[in-house]
Amino acid sequence: MAEAENKRILLVDDEEEALMHLEKILERAKFDVITTTKGVEALNLAKLHHPDLIILDVFLPDLEGDEVASRLADDPACADIPIIFLSGIVMTREDKFSGEKFGRHYILAKPVTPKEILEMIGKVFSA
Repeated sequence: MAEAENKRILLVDDEEEALMHLEKILERAKFDVITTTKGVEALNLAKLHHPDLIILDVFLPDLEGDEVASRLADDPACADIPIIFLSGIVMTREDKFSGEKFGRHYILAKPVTPKEILEMIGKVFSA
C-alpha cells in the first residue's frame, strides 16, 4: 500500500458507528482523517483541505454521494480528488472489488473490513 504518512482522507458517512469504525482503521494506518456526516459539509471540507482521497457514503440525508462527487468534479480545485464510494447496496460479492463503477471512482460494499478498505486505498493511491 502507498505510504500513509502525509496522506489526508476525507471520510463522509451519516452512520456514526460506521464513521467511527472507519476513522479508527484509517488513523491506525497513519492517515490524517477528516470526518463529516453531511454531504454539503463534505464539499466545504474538500475545498478547504483538498484531501488526497474522499471516502464517501452513497446515501446521505442532505446531499447524496453522487451529487457530492458531481459538484466536486465541476470544481477545478477539487476535480482531481479520487473517491471511494461506500454503499450498503451492492449486488454481488464480485462488485465489492470491481473498482471503477462510477467512472474513475471506486465502490466498496458496507460493511468493510480493515483489510478491504486499506487494499482499496492502496489501489487508488497506486493508480
